[in-house]
Amino acid sequence: MTPSGFMGKAQRAAESAALLLEAEDVDGATNRAYYAMFDAARAALAWANAMTDDKPIKTHTGLISTFSRELVKPALYRPSSAKQ
Repeated sequence: MTPSGFMGKAQRAAESAALLLEAEDVDGATNRAYYAMFDAARAALAWANAMTDDKPIKTHTGLISTFSRELVKPALYRPSSAKQ
């Protein structure tokens, strides 16, 4: 899947989270918000060519460690710059 495809999934999950929160379904909203972030992280990894069809990420732990190794440690993403 392409970075924009993953971001589309993330956007839909975020929209679902907002609807569920409005309906006072906190557990459902939390689940959809988590998957919004999950797919956004996959979009970033796909953008950085760190996740391809021949290098799939199969677990949530794998996603977190790959994001750290491929984007955070080489400073492709800096959390402090996101606040600006």
